[in-house]
Amino acid sequence: MQDLKKRTQKFALDCWYLCEKIPKSREYNAFVNQLIRSSSSVGANWRASQRSKSDKDFINKLKIVEEEVDESMYWLEIFMEILVDNKGELLKLHDEGNELLAITVSSIKTVRKRIDNLN
Repeated sequence: MQDLKKRTQKFALDCWYLCEKIPKSREYNAFVNQLIRSSSSVGANWRASQRSKSDKDFINKLKIVEEEVDESMYWLEIFMEILVDNKGELLKLHDEGNELLAITVSSIKTVRKRIDNLN
C-alpha cells in the first residue's frame, strides 16, 4: 500500500503544479481552489483508511476517497474545456485519477465480499 500512499500524494502535488500555471482570476480561482481541495483530500483520506478500526470504517473512508477522486476528475474535465494549452498534462492527470478511482472501487468491492463471506 506504500505505492498508493505515494501515488495519491503525487496526484495532489501534480494537480497543485498544474494549478500554479493557471492564470489568476476570480473565475479560475474558484475552480483551482476546488481542484486543490479535492485532489489533496484523496491522499489524506487514503492514509486515514489505512488506520481504520474495522472493515466498515475502512469502506467508509474509501468511499470518501472515491468521491474526492471523482470530484477531482470533474474539475480536470472542466479545465480540459477551457485550458487547451494544457491538454496533455490534464489528460495525464485525468488518467491517473481514473486509475486511482478504479483501485479504490476495487478495494471497496473486495472488502465488501470479505464481509459478506463472514456473515
